[in-house]
Amino acid sequence: MRSRLVAMILALAVSIAPAFAQPAASTVAAPDQVMALPAPLRERLHREILHDNPSPHDGLQRLGAFMFSPEGLGMTYVETANHTVAQAYEARTANCLTFTMLFLALAKEAGLEATPQEIGQILGFRQADGTLYLSNHVNASVRAGPRKYTVDVAGDRIIPRDRPEPITTTRLIAHYYNNLAVERLAAADYPGALSLLDTALKLDPGYAGYWSNAGVVRTRSGDPRGGEKAYRRALALDPDNANALFNLAGLAARMGDRSLEAEYRQRLAKVQRNDPFHAFMQAVNAENAGDLTRAIREYRRAVDLQPQEHRFHSALANAYLKAGRIKPAIRALAQAQALSDGDTRAAYSERLDALRAR
Repeated sequence: MRSRLVAMILALAVSIAPAFAQPAASTVAAPDQVMALPAPLRERLHREILHDNPSPHDGLQRLGAFMFSPEGLGMTYVETANHTVAQAYEARTANCLTFTMLFLALAKEAGLEATPQEIGQILGFRQADGTLYLSNHVNASVRAGPRKYTVDVAGDRIIPRDRPEPITTTRLIAHYYNNLAVERLAAADYPGALSLLDTALKLDPGYAGYWSNAGVVRTRSGDPRGGEKAYRRALALDPDNANALFNLAGLAARMGDRSLEAEYRQRLAKVQRNDPFHAFMQAVNAENAGDLTRAIREYRRAVDLQPQEHRFHSALANAYLKAGRIKPAIRALAQAQALSDGDTRAAYSERLDALRAR
């Protein structure tokens, strides 16, 4: 049986802190130090959590409280806080990756059976400006007695496309270096980004996303041939990798190879036709541009591709409302309500009552 109890408790406890500067590439830890528990944290764990040899369930509950309560670690979520476990303990901030690494390191020390998990693609909402973005996501699965729990700091800020799959700790650590590489890329530090991606690829050479990112870095650093080689390696590992297909199409266009560009764009379009997130983002763009007809069409496509996602139905209802179509808006909102629970369901109920009164 899989329960969401712990995930709900932890997610509700999280507070959001402003972003801040990241450590320079020269301070990056070695792979065997990324998840290492600092001695003071280990001592606190044994003194405050494990002193009376709690049961697995009690230990898990105590660990969740310890991570977020002001009397414990008082951790806050910062999207850009891509830290090692030791840095997270010092800064008291973590993104989803660092939070997962911190939890797993503490759980291992506590003797809990915990495993990292990855969701291949999520649709997320940035805290600062409400921007939609696509990425992967990690969390942890932990067994306490007969039950399994999912521990996830993101809560309702993400929409998953796929179910979480177990991954190795090695891949989790490789993600850390990949994230740092993306930061270096944003700062136009191409040698630094490539060095970090090389570390990620040495740890996990079979992960297509790292190769695609390496292609971006090499292309931007003035090495289009190296970029093309990396993109092709990504596609060899994952033929439906949308990032690699998109970037190869753009590279072919810049090189004047229209036939190759058309081939990649056709492959990309085939992938996107079955992608609910692509449909949803197309709908958002159309709605923001005032094209409600197209927005409704794309929201309906997202709903058809992922019918259990209540937020897709809610967005469709909003588009119908903007278009003055009250009855289909009510139907879409009622479907969103039926697929939700808790406070979200109550909020949908209030909106439905108001619409029906109109």
